[in-house]
Amino acid sequence: MLYIHHAILFTPDQRIEEGAVLADGDRLIAVGSAEQLPRPAEAQVVDAAGLILAPGFIDLQLNGAFGADFTATPAAIWDIAARLPRYGVSSFLPTIVTSPLDTVTVAQATLRQSPPGFYGATPLGLHLEGPFLNPQKRGAHNPKHFRLPDVSAIADWSLANNVRLATLAPELPGALEMIRTLRERGVVVSAGHSMATIEQAQAGLSAGITYGTHVFNAMSPLEHRAPGLVGALLTDPQVTVGMIPDGVHLHPAVVKLIWQSKGAAGLNVVTDAMAALGMPPGQYDLGDFTVTVDETSARLNDGRLAGSILSLDQAVRNLIAFTGCSVSDALTTVTATPAKVLGLTDRGQIAPGFIADLVLLTPDLRVLKTFVGGKISHEFH
Repeated sequence: MLYIHHAILFTPDQRIEEGAVLADGDRLIAVGSAEQLPRPAEAQVVDAAGLILAPGFIDLQLNGAFGADFTATPAAIWDIAARLPRYGVSSFLPTIVTSPLDTVTVAQATLRQSPPGFYGATPLGLHLEGPFLNPQKRGAHNPKHFRLPDVSAIADWSLANNVRLATLAPELPGALEMIRTLRERGVVVSAGHSMATIEQAQAGLSAGITYGTHVFNAMSPLEHRAPGLVGALLTDPQVTVGMIPDGVHLHPAVVKLIWQSKGAAGLNVVTDAMAALGMPPGQYDLGDFTVTVDETSARLNDGRLAGSILSLDQAVRNLIAFTGCSVSDALTTVTATPAKVLGLTDRGQIAPGFIADLVLLTPDLRVLKTFVGGKISHEFH
């Protein structure tokens, strides 16, 4: 059993200044004030006086880290997962960018069984970003692997086969049928890397799109007479948008605009981090490309952005700095909101019955300890 007390605790409906949680195995069984929640004699005790206790962070878009790229080397998923808790990440979607469909098959097989003795962040399934994207908004994707949507090409793409989220361009021929097919198989469908008009975007939303991949990036610009995909995503209250608040992908004023439009319930902060996360500047892989990384960004030779080097805990701090939002709201964008996007009913909140994925943070939101399934998976020394 795990007992954490005297924490500043954010539950789904309140802030508890002297909070306590009790976990038995991998589940939370009691949440309340430290005064009211007794400490079992057999429990491991963590005194969190003056610290913030948050749900474990969930990253829905991560391309790689620590020198390895998921698309180039799907086998690296588990090694990276073991190290992600240092950023407060307790679960995530390994993201496979546009590549031959065989790469997806290898990644699916990689997720079927964790290595013996594995302990770290939980891969919740794959985020497949491509290959059904618009070449005019290719970003750092290799256009030679792009395909038009064809449901026969995705026969094994389903939640049961470890595909959790798929990004496509809704304006492509055959996209609407693919959206409906994926939704029937339990896959969340996202719009991205797209030149969709607002009418094409709204048709995609009606077919089952519920998410937008890194809003504003790799989309046609928001224009006052042609709002396009951005306009559709920001004005539909049923849609959640992913956003990269690294200060490079979006100007802070645009981050604030998105925040004011969507709020904590409609905004999911992601990293879109690539292999250079946690590494020094240099050259790293992203799919088929070699990316040059400096102190602030990751770019192709022609200057196009190629993912980020943003950690999720830094993303939360940036969101507060750019928007002035509350700590509680900022934490929601990496906990309850991504859990809602994926339809998870036992992650993303501190409440009885939920998985005991937790992050202990300093008042300035630096990660001190991360718990995955009730066990310490990272501890700052």
